[in-house]
Amino acid sequence: MAEQTASGYIQHHLQNLTFGQLPNGDWGFAHTAQEAKEMGFWAFHVDTLGWSVFLGLIFILLFRMAAKRATSGQPGALQNFVEVMVEFVDGSVKDTFHGRNALIAPLALTIFVWIFLMNLMDLVPVDFLPVLAAKITGNEHLFFRVVPTTDPNATLGLALSVFALIVFYSIKVKGIGGFLGELTLHPFSSSNIVVQILLIPVNFLLEFVTLIAKPISLALRLFGNMYAGELIFILIAVMFGSGLFLLSTLGVALNWAWAVFHILIITLQAFIFMMLTIVYLSMAHEDNH
Repeated sequence: MAEQTASGYIQHHLQNLTFGQLPNGDWGFAHTAQEAKEMGFWAFHVDTLGWSVFLGLIFILLFRMAAKRATSGQPGALQNFVEVMVEFVDGSVKDTFHGRNALIAPLALTIFVWIFLMNLMDLVPVDFLPVLAAKITGNEHLFFRVVPTTDPNATLGLALSVFALIVFYSIKVKGIGGFLGELTLHPFSSSNIVVQILLIPVNFLLEFVTLIAKPISLALRLFGNMYAGELIFILIAVMFGSGLFLLSTLGVALNWAWAVFHILIITLQAFIFMMLTIVYLSMAHEDNH
């Protein structure tokens, strides 16, 4: 495979199916990366949105099926799996969350399973679903990414939702005054009122950066790890297409080894996102000052 062809292959697999306003004013799908870029902010990554919704529905249907078939007798495989997941998440919440809120455990369960399912799509061979979509649509050059968490728009959307809950519960538990006090009266304080007023801008800058860093770190950590994993699978696929026996054989071994290791990354990233969400919401419920 020529270097240019390999480069084009990689770029094609890293481009989302984008819908937005074309340069001529019409709305439609971008046919090139440049067209997608020119669509600006109001562009929709249809593949990311579609797979996110689809995998979310799978999560809902599986757990609903388990709930409807739940029995106090001999449980089936699905009920056992769901019970293990619920107990695992419930234990994590009890160990980490120190407030009282019935929303936290269901939220944590949803985050863990949904992100895990989205991450799991990275184990599907990189060409299988894109080629299938191209054959169905009749467009051989169709952009089609199947791992939503390799799109920063998806991970940032998840993180901003968590951030909105952090701000909401901070204000609900501590009140507007308490929330603003956390942002302006800490970490530096003084018994002298004049000095304390002078410290407010410094405190606000430090605390505001800390607050904003929470959703950014959540989003970029998940995106960075999954994007790197996807890119490695794509590079291994380039080795398969090299036409050289040695590289193809090496690609088989590397693909298997990376897939096994990537299972740990997939699970770990879902767990980290869930645990940080629980920790941040626990901090939002603390009213110690």
